[in-house]
Amino acid sequence: MRARIHERPTHPDVMKGVQLLFGRVYAGGVPRETLELVHQRVSQINGCSACHDAGAAGAAGAGVSAEKLLGVAAWYEDPRFDEAERAALALAEAATRLADRPGAVTDEIWAEAARHYGERQLESLVLMVSITNFFNRINTTFRIPAGTRWD
Repeated sequence: MRARIHERPTHPDVMKGVQLLFGRVYAGGVPRETLELVHQRVSQINGCSACHDAGAAGAAGAGVSAEKLLGVAAWYEDPRFDEAERAALALAEAATRLADRPGAVTDEIWAEAARHYGERQLESLVLMVSITNFFNRINTTFRIPAGTRWD
């Protein structure tokens, strides 16, 4: 795969805004491991190799084991995921797959997430899903290859 753009694809002012959002995500009280699992699953669904690769590094830095990281694609049947992580991943999948069905984020999915997370934490989870979808769309459109870092 050849990249369609070779410089930083997003204007620095946009990146500053995104960094503010990330700051809010990580200050929301959700365990970092859970946030990284959410990022990884959303990137898998969207087929974003650059975000999937960067997400694996972020997950490892957050203490996610390699075995658990490999199980993200089948989280719903992998015993390494606890109930709170399952609720976060179900919310992430539903919010990412909005076009799959009307009302994708059902009351049941929301209620299960709300059983494990307070409003501030739910906000963080939804922001993580949104930011990940944002970057997935940029990176796949520009064909940014895995291994690219924008540091």
